[in-house]
Amino acid sequence: MAKHIVNTAWKGNMLFDANVSGHSVMMDALPVVGGENKGSRPKELMLAALAGCTGMDVVSMLKKMRVEFSGLNIRVEADVTEDHPKHYEKMHIVYEFTGNDLHVDQLKKAIDLSQERYCGVSFVYKKAMEITYEILIKTG
Repeated sequence: MAKHIVNTAWKGNMLFDANVSGHSVMMDALPVVGGENKGSRPKELMLAALAGCTGMDVVSMLKKMRVEFSGLNIRVEADVTEDHPKHYEKMHIVYEFTGNDLHVDQLKKAIDLSQERYCGVSFVYKKAMEITYEILIKTG
């Protein structure tokens, strides 16, 4: 079984530096809770992980399907609970494709394969909350 390891060092106040695949990922809090806003919020990085995971799957599959597109933006929106521990109770992914002659059925096939079979982040998150998605297409 493969193992991933992330080492995270405290840098003072609420600032932490995580070494992820040899890259520095800074995490910090807002000043109102003792941080200096020098990095991302840890919980929001969960949204980035989902976008990156499914995005890589979708791009890979669309290339294999020979679907040409000029852009892809993935926005992940999440509802946060009011009570502690504050956590996400639902996530919604918006896949915004740019291109000409894009067919929604091909895009949907790639996304469904990512969400249902390949994206490990989606797999784990779906055990804790509902994940939905929508597809937007822009010409150009």
